[in-house]
Amino acid sequence: MKENGEIEKVRVYPSPNPHIRLTEITYWSCGLRVKGLLATPKKEGKYEGILYCRGGMQSIGMVRPARIAQIAYEGFIVFAPYYRGNRGGEGRDEFGGEDRWDAVYAVDVLKQFCLPSRIHLFAFSRGGIMALWTAILRKDITSIVTWAGVSDIFLTYEERQDMRRMMKRVIGGTPANRVDEYEIRNALALIEEIHASTLIIHGLQDTNVSFEHAQALEEALLRNNKVVETWYYPEFTHFFPSKVNRQVVKDACVWMKMQKGV
Repeated sequence: MKENGEIEKVRVYPSPNPHIRLTEITYWSCGLRVKGLLATPKKEGKYEGILYCRGGMQSIGMVRPARIAQIAYEGFIVFAPYYRGNRGGEGRDEFGGEDRWDAVYAVDVLKQFCLPSRIHLFAFSRGGIMALWTAILRKDITSIVTWAGVSDIFLTYEERQDMRRMMKRVIGGTPANRVDEYEIRNALALIEEIHASTLIIHGLQDTNVSFEHAQALEEALLRNNKVVETWYYPEFTHFFPSKVNRQVVKDACVWMKMQKGV
C-alpha cells in the first residue's frame, strides 16, 4: 500500500509562462492514483506554498495552466490537484465527499517542494468546500483565500437547478432523501476546527455561487472567533473583469504572505 501524498510519477507539462516551470504529478490518495499540476518559479529561492483548489466538476472548471502559473509568478510554488476521476486519475469525483482527501494529501505533495511551514489554500467556486475541509482536517495551514467559494452544499442544491441532476447522481439523492450525504459535506458545522486566517472574496452579483455562501462562512468564522477578512465587490458576478481579476490575485498573494499562521 502506497503512502498518502507519495508521488508516483512526474512529467513535464508545457508552460504558458517563460518564468514558471509546470509539472504534472501523479500521487497517491486513499489507494488511488490522482493527478495535479505543479507550478514552480524558475528563479532559485525559498518559496511559500499554495494549494489551489479548483472549481467545477470533471472538465468544467478544470485547472488552467495559465492561472496557476499566474499565481506562482507572484512568488509561490503552487500545486493544483485535479481531484480523483479527472484527467486519467483513478476513482470518482464526489463533489466534496471522499475526494476531499485528494486536497488534504495534496498538501503533503506540495510540502516536498516549498517551505513546509508556510502553506496557503487558494480556492475558487466549488474549490471553496474543498479548502474548508482541508483546513478542518489539517492543522498546518497558514491561511485560506476562498474566492466565489461554495461553503454551503445545501444552498448549492437549492440555488443551482442546473446542477441538481449531477448532484443527485454524484451524492446519491436530494437533501430531502439523503440528508446524511449532504451533512457529510457540510463544512460549516465544523468551522471551529479551522485555525488558519481566512480571506473571503465575492461578487455580490454572483449567480453561480450566491453571496449567501460568503455571508454564511463569514458569520460562522466570526461566531467561532476566527480571523477573517472580506473583500466584497457589489458590481461583479462569478467572473471578474480580467484586469480586476489580475489585481485581486496580486493583492490576495500579498495578503497571504502577511499572515502569521498557526
